[in-house]
Amino acid sequence: MDWDNVAAEDVIEALREVEWSTPPRSFGEFFSRFAFPRSFSKWKSRLKCNLYYYRTNYFILVIFILGLALITRPLAIVGAAFTALALAFLNDSFAATFNEKIIRTIRHFSPHLAAKMRPPHMPVIRGRSASRKTVYVCGKPRWVFVVIFLTGSLVMWFSSCGFLWVLYALLTSLVVIVLHASVRTPNLKARLNTFREEFRAVWRNYSEI
Repeated sequence: MDWDNVAAEDVIEALREVEWSTPPRSFGEFFSRFAFPRSFSKWKSRLKCNLYYYRTNYFILVIFILGLALITRPLAIVGAAFTALALAFLNDSFAATFNEKIIRTIRHFSPHLAAKMRPPHMPVIRGRSASRKTVYVCGKPRWVFVVIFLTGSLVMWFSSCGFLWVLYALLTSLVVIVLHASVRTPNLKARLNTFREEFRAVWRNYSEI
């Protein structure tokens, strides 16, 4: 895939829709073959490729850095977990899987309540992309849970006086991720793996609009 022709917005949308349940890349692969890009265009292409390919590794890296920064603040750690859940809900596959598991669990105790938590039936409009459909969790739009968990995380951070530590940890995570994605050379596996087909399937939806 020619990553030079892929816009940053397309990468963000692909990360939102792609399946995140895939295991992270191995430690040896993640920390091997570093080199500085030869040009600015090469750097942009490498950055987008690595952000997509090592997405699970970067997510775990953020959680690890937050855990180290807040290890002496239990409430802040809970707030960081709420933030991670809020970010995870932004991914379509995670939100759908979470919704199905919650509904299946509740169905054992109250089938009537589980039926009410089903997403409403949306009319099919000809020509509308599937990526534009609203994602529901427990019968509510996804953004409701994102706001709830983000609000809870802010309360936990302020209660534990760890808000500045969280900002420092997030900034450190961002710097480490950008640095790694910039100097990690895409190997043959990253170029020829099936993730190319996954991304093309998502990107094709935008080209057809």
